[in-house]
Parts: sequence; structure tokens; C-alpha cells
Amino acid sequence: MWIQQKPNTPAPLDELQGRTVGLKFACNKCHTEVFTDLIGIPAPDLLANSMDDDGQFEKEEVKCPGCQMTHQITVKSNFDGVSFDVSDVEPGSVSYQVAEPEV
Repeated sequence: MWIQQKPNTPAPLDELQGRTVGLKFACNKCHTEVFTDLIGIPAPDLLANSMDDDGQFEKEEVKCPGCQMTHQITVKSNFDGVSFDVSDVEPGSVSYQVAEPEV
């Protein structure tokens, strides 16, 4: 099930920590729907000196299959939740899907 990320609202950390997710979004240049490989959700930094410094980042790149534009993806995890920042897409157009754990 795809879950739409709300702009400026992080996804719940307790549902995503230690899991992997796939992202989908529409390319701004050609409007092709782009799907990522699975991306791991980093844990917040428990040894951070402040709440402003508690974020951990995972960076990825994905090419649009329609126009070959490279989109930069940053997954930020902190104690407020998880946010998915994708370059060159409309705010609110990113959706995520949690991968099922392997049994």
C-alpha cells in the first residue's frame, strides 16, 4: 500500500525504523512515474548533543526512465519522524511503501 508523504510532516519513526521503503514520485520534467529500489531507514543519532542535531541521512540517486533526469533522494530520520526529500518533484508528490520483512 502506497502512503503519500504530507509536505512538512514526517512519517512515523516507530513504523519505519529498521525497515526498508520504496519511493514513487512523478518527474517534474517529463511527468513519468519513477520508482526507487529499496532504501534503508537510518536510526536517529542517540548520542546527539541536541534535538536539532539528532538527524541521520541516507542519500541516493535515481534516474527517470522517461527523460534520464537524475533525482537526488535524501532520507532523514530524527526523533520527530522520517522525511523523504526528492529533488525536482512537486511537494506532496512523494509516496512510500514499507517493504515486507523477509521470513
